[in-house]
Amino acid sequence: MKKEILAASLLVGLTAVALHARDKPLETVKNVDLSKYLGKWYEIAAFPQRFEKGCTFTTAEYSILENGDIRIKNTCIKNGKPSSAVGKAFITDKKSNAKLDVQFFWPFKGKYWIIALAPDYSYAVVGHPNRKYLWILSRKPVINDQTYNHLALLAANKGFDIRNLVRTRQNQ
Repeated sequence: MKKEILAASLLVGLTAVALHARDKPLETVKNVDLSKYLGKWYEIAAFPQRFEKGCTFTTAEYSILENGDIRIKNTCIKNGKPSSAVGKAFITDKKSNAKLDVQFFWPFKGKYWIIALAPDYSYAVVGHPNRKYLWILSRKPVINDQTYNHLALLAANKGFDIRNLVRTRQNQ
């Protein structure tokens, strides 16, 4: 019973922090070395989105295109079958490389802002400045609870309502 009360109190406190931080502009990381960021990432958790409904084992793979843009290949298992979508990302802040626009369907673009990044590029947190989109990514399919909680708290402190955060199934 004490655990439930503590968890509920913590959630209420984090919600208050998120509501306060929502009024501030979303801050990104200071710098992203794209050569280190490229490669495969596993989705650890995300705000549920229509385009990911029913997905498990979700990954994103980033590679550089000849023109300097970034190719994105998102994959998942949906209804028991492999599913993928290919898009592009365009760097919109060349100083930090932390703000990108992502496009899967022309002419629509979405903002992809890197708001947290491990020094060794083992995890990242990506969000949209409207705070309706959030992803926790990792180089491995599973992260420990301590790291997950740290990243969720970081997102709450940046104004994201982490009550909407759902872990992505990445293992059997």
